Amino acid sequence: MELLEVKNLSKHYKNFDLKDISFILPKGYIMGYVGANGSGKTTTLNLITGVLKCTEGDVRIDGLSREKGEQVYKEKIGYVGDESYFPGHLKIKHIRTVIKNFYPTFSEDKFNGFIRNWNLPENKPIKDFSRGMKVMLMFASVLARDTKLLVLDEATNGLDPVMRTEILKLLQEYVMDGERSVIFSTHILSDLEQIADYIYFIHRGRTILYDAKDELIENFLLVKGESAKIPPALKKELIGLEEKTYGFEAILPSDKAELLGNAFLFEKPTIDQIVIHYIKNREEQ
Repeated sequence: MELLEVKNLSKHYKNFDLKDISFILPKGYIMGYVGANGSGKTTTLNLITGVLKCTEGDVRIDGLSREKGEQVYKEKIGYVGDESYFPGHLKIKHIRTVIKNFYPTFSEDKFNGFIRNWNLPENKPIKDFSRGMKVMLMFASVLARDTKLLVLDEATNGLDPVMRTEILKLLQEYVMDGERSVIFSTHILSDLEQIADYIYFIHRGRTILYDAKDELIENFLLVKGESAKIPPALKKELIGLEEKTYGFEAILPSDKAELLGNAFLFEKPTIDQIVIHYIKNREEQ
């Protein structure tokens, strides 16, 4: 069953349009939501969480739309962004009290466990926390609640590799019961290589690619070789051709592999490479 359903989601601004974003995220899965800066990732996530109202379209979490039950809808969501949403003058004890009074499913024991495990200082004001500490406090606050969907917007930016690894492990544990899901926007695409089940790629407010991660990787080849040897039929199919010191590099749909012959090297691309070459291709159009 789908945990998150997004249908024809659109948001119109004077200088930017997010247009017809549609996908489903089944229960128990993690989606990587990727794109360049300004592509519409944060707008989409704000529409899902209810921070923004859509111009057109529909969002449902566990079958419920915000319009049919806003309080229950929002209680299903845990959100962590790239900036702390806690007032800087507060301390952890204040955060604990506020969340406990605001969210019925908040577990003080779980929250305290995260605070201890991550060595977060109880008696410092949050404004004196490092960036990593602020991020971990946000994760402690949402993981201590009984949520259905985690919405992460560049949440692991600024974390050291040890902290990032721990967070990725927690996300996998979060969906392990098969009842909860994660949508994760990040520029650290190597994180998505490790944990994402689906990839949704947008550029300038439009859908570019949407598929299961493994299928997406299988659908493309990373091609390298001498630029002078590219025949016209192959050049027409290459995506994001980029000149390098050793020749060229580009992405090619796997079903066009017969065009390569023996003159070029190819291998499976990473998600990062697919996204970079698609962005380059779009910017050249």
